[in-house]
Amino acid sequence: MGYTPLYIESYSSGILQDRLEELESLLNPCTLCPRQCKANRLVGDLGYCRAPYDLSISSASPHFGEEAPLVGHNGSGTIFLTHCNLKCIFCQNYDISIYGEGTRYTYGKLAALMIDLQDRGCHNINLVTPTHYVPQIIKALPIAIENGLSIPLVYNTSGYDSPGTIRLLDGIIDIYMPDIKFLDSGLSQRFCKAADYPEVVREAVIEMQRQVGDLVVDENGIAGKGLIIRHLVMPSCGEDTKRIMEFIRDNVSRNAFVNIMSQYHPCHRAGEFEEIASRISLKEHTEAVRYARIIGLSRAFNY
Repeated sequence: MGYTPLYIESYSSGILQDRLEELESLLNPCTLCPRQCKANRLVGDLGYCRAPYDLSISSASPHFGEEAPLVGHNGSGTIFLTHCNLKCIFCQNYDISIYGEGTRYTYGKLAALMIDLQDRGCHNINLVTPTHYVPQIIKALPIAIENGLSIPLVYNTSGYDSPGTIRLLDGIIDIYMPDIKFLDSGLSQRFCKAADYPEVVREAVIEMQRQVGDLVVDENGIAGKGLIIRHLVMPSCGEDTKRIMEFIRDNVSRNAFVNIMSQYHPCHRAGEFEEIASRISLKEHTEAVRYARIIGLSRAFNY
């Protein structure tokens, strides 16, 4: 494909360093994400996300369970970062995202990890739940670039991202992969304690689309740049799923790459909520995909 990642030019032009300084300023008080908890992360205060100032990583390896354009033949170089600013009660990675099970990493060690994943043939560096570690990630990036990093960066997020923070990543992130969990504020408050999630995710996804556009793949089907949207179909939330598909069509792109996921099962505290305490039915998922295609989303599937 011959794709040159966006961060290469931003590093060469000095934009990367300028953005790093702006992002680091958001750590004291911490206003990186919509929670606006204002903890002084620079001195180790733990905010809503409970993340330390130092990077904490649970695992990193070639991952073959992601969308096909990310996986290719050699896998997506997936780095699971600990903690989360959303903390869904149905989280399937709650040991990592809620309880923060992981190991502290220096910037140099993260850079070396990126290079190792590239050397192992991974098609991209896939940063899972990066929102609360954005400055630390960007601080590691010049070290990785100087050591030869040259594959796309994937920003794999819950969608609960401050649009201001996302704007500072313009020209740095190649592939955005946000969830759109809910557009009903009642649901997002009940299950994520974030009544503002719908308005936040709308603005964030529109900004992501503005930066990178529709997903572009090469002749082998490998993604270089663009937006991938994920939506997890949940029991009793079918009407909200329809609203999400309509939002994507009307405000993002009819050509948006949308993964309508079928793997919901009650995890963490989901069993405490009767309406989401069971798996989704085949009918619920089939109807979600059918509706997306009917309204004109040509790249909406269960990938």
